[in-house]
Amino acid sequence: MTVRLTIITSDNVYYGDNDVLSFRFDKDIYTPYTTLTARIRLSREISNASEVMLTVNGFTVHYGLLDSIKQEQKGGFRFITLSSRGFTSLLCQNQIEPGLKMNISFNMLMEDFYTLPHVTHENDPDDSSYLYIIPNTSMWDAAVNLSYKRRGTYPYIRSANIVMMSPVAYPVTIDLSNEKFISLGTEHINSRLASDYHMADINGDYGTFDLHDSDAAALNIVRHKYFDLDMRFLYDPQQALAYRDKYDFRGRERVYCSYSGYHGEDLCDIISFGNISSERIGFVTIRGSSRGVFTETGVYRDKFPHT
Repeated sequence: MTVRLTIITSDNVYYGDNDVLSFRFDKDIYTPYTTLTARIRLSREISNASEVMLTVNGFTVHYGLLDSIKQEQKGGFRFITLSSRGFTSLLCQNQIEPGLKMNISFNMLMEDFYTLPHVTHENDPDDSSYLYIIPNTSMWDAAVNLSYKRRGTYPYIRSANIVMMSPVAYPVTIDLSNEKFISLGTEHINSRLASDYHMADINGDYGTFDLHDSDAAALNIVRHKYFDLDMRFLYDPQQALAYRDKYDFRGRERVYCSYSGYHGEDLCDIISFGNISSERIGFVTIRGSSRGVFTETGVYRDKFPHT
């Protein structure tokens, strides 16, 4: 199992001759960027570090901006501790001018507002949709809204920095049935669930648009949410409630396994393990240290489609 961490400076100097002491990489279908923390040992000081890339077993799993980097000398060695988020994190940090954007495609959204380094996207030129941009809407918020309108899906990040709306057409199939697992488990998260959603109509009155979540109610959860008419969903106002219900339900059931090594799995690949048979991957965590490299991966079962 080979692990290579490359630090790149603002003047395009590459530092890859380092000893990776430990790292943690996280990727989740509901997080619009990958994250990396690492500690390495190297022979020289690095100036103007700006980017970092992580390759595990030949797969480039992370390429992103450095959020923080600490360099220190200790016991005759030089150590670096760093944290990074993938370049798609910039989608969350760039806002779009408020207003109605007619006849907009996913390609236009990703290409016509800002040029983000190393960020690519699914090709979708269909411009039959509109976006109603409220103040403080980020590019990612707009991508979420457009993805839901076009596909009924929540967008996700494929590979290092590819923004996707659709399940990947040719997923890798990973069968872990014969793997020696470190752990197998399930997790349920109920803290985000709501029982009832209420949206005002054009006059500001309530009572026309309501949604009751029987799954939450069956858990004795009583949480009512009220909000103004959502102009983003004027094409079908009831979808404003349905979307909020699905979003609050995201990741509600998590089925996972962990094993020694890494087989190259990515979000939306097909995985089988334990009682899971040919379902789409929803998350991947890779940890590495002197003990070796270990992967935790699995699937989500919630109200967004994962097919």
